[in-house]
Amino acid sequence: MILLKSLNNNAPCGAEYLRAVLRSPIYEITKITPLQKMEKLSLKFNNTILVKREDHQPVHSFKLRGAYAMIAGLSQEQKSRGVITASAGNHAQGVAYSANKLGIKSLIIMPKATVDIKIDAVCAFGGKIILHGNNFDEALSKAMDIAKQYGYTFIPPFDHPTIIAGQATLGMELLQQDANIDRVFVPVGGGGLLAGIIILLKQLIPQIKIIAVEYEDSACLQAALRIGRPTNLANVGLFADGVAVKCIGTETFRICKQYLDDIITVNSDAICASMKDLFEDIRAIAEPSGALSLAGMKKYIQKHKIINERLVHILSGANMNFHGLRYVSERCELGEQKEALLAAVIPEQHGSFLKFCQTLGRRYITEFSYRYLDSDRAHLFIGIRLTRGSEEKNEIINQMFNKGYELIDFSDNEIAKLHIRYMIGGRPIKNLKERLFSFEFPESPGALLKFLQTLGNNWNISLFHYRSHGTDYGRVLAAFEPDKNSFFEKHLIAIGYNFHEETNNPAFHFFLTNDK
Repeated sequence: MILLKSLNNNAPCGAEYLRAVLRSPIYEITKITPLQKMEKLSLKFNNTILVKREDHQPVHSFKLRGAYAMIAGLSQEQKSRGVITASAGNHAQGVAYSANKLGIKSLIIMPKATVDIKIDAVCAFGGKIILHGNNFDEALSKAMDIAKQYGYTFIPPFDHPTIIAGQATLGMELLQQDANIDRVFVPVGGGGLLAGIIILLKQLIPQIKIIAVEYEDSACLQAALRIGRPTNLANVGLFADGVAVKCIGTETFRICKQYLDDIITVNSDAICASMKDLFEDIRAIAEPSGALSLAGMKKYIQKHKIINERLVHILSGANMNFHGLRYVSERCELGEQKEALLAAVIPEQHGSFLKFCQTLGRRYITEFSYRYLDSDRAHLFIGIRLTRGSEEKNEIINQMFNKGYELIDFSDNEIAKLHIRYMIGGRPIKNLKERLFSFEFPESPGALLKFLQTLGNNWNISLFHYRSHGTDYGRVLAAFEPDKNSFFEKHLIAIGYNFHEETNNPAFHFFLTNDK
């Protein structure tokens, strides 16, 4: 396979892409992955729901297609010098595996905080690893420097025509397996998979609708479509790390802008619910980005009231950190609207706690926390299992309201779900002029200590909560009393962690401040 034109020249036309797909060498090492019906979800949503099982690839992700297509197409001189990439995930494994099969040396630059399971996987596939930098951008800069200095060929994760053509082979398989598809839902990070599927399907059967699915905290394609060109997001959420990309690719955006039919975003709870769906229906354990397109499909079906169609989503990867399943298990019920998180104030008097529970009735309680507030009041935090979704939740709220109780719904409040449900009762005696912030930082041994040291001791920390969810990043909720004349905001930006101010979050004021 000859490499398609580089992005410095004119972009390849559709016919060139199609020719590259038809001549692709990827089946020397990749598998034609199954297109499997999800029986339970098909019945539930009154559609035929099919999943493309890219978790069956040797590296458990679609990334092998593009990586092998590009590496196999290098000249002998390029192969002799070796290949290099920067990645902390599936692309790293695809490059290492491909290079190993072709007898080429590979060098993978990974951020220092990369978890052992990913490092071990790359090593097992024959890649040499250098840990450098605190994030992907720093690792990428190092990889480009090494490539220039030693003559390695850099293998990009998504924004190259040959990579796109390799991913497009998945679209060719779809048509060979089922040519009667109505819609295909595709996860989006940098856009390589989406661009490949679009450029293939829209030339052969343009009637098939292509729907892009993005994680709402890394929706770089949606941002680019909004202004008409690729643009950098200020921050990206790390939960679905396989699609945690700040900027859509130049070539991938060109293709998507021309052919894409629609786009939808989903949150982490919806992804967790879809990970559960995949396990219960086909016994697959997907990584968060691997379940992204199913989450988008479910939301799209409900939003547009789609019935009696043949719908495909892509299980794009299954390189899941096992300990991260704890977080997924906690959040999937909320994502399916099978649990409600509610707060209430009750009178602080004899028998009022029992009376509240009796009024609530014989419901399935998943969580119940009680905290004395003062001589007149107490606060409750309640988790309730639902069988009829938001309709039942509203019935509960109205029922309790009619009995004289006022309930606040925190089911969609991220700070309540991540932190405050574990912190109830922490109220200061005096009124503090606090500012509340949430942070994300890469997990590694000593990561919490490093976070605190980086944060510094210039400001009084009046509240702090950290809880490991077994994922690749840590989440902290912290309140500060910054001086009026301090450079507080500049310091937060300088430390380099993702953060958001949560001072006005109602869950904070309900449970953790002494607001009257």
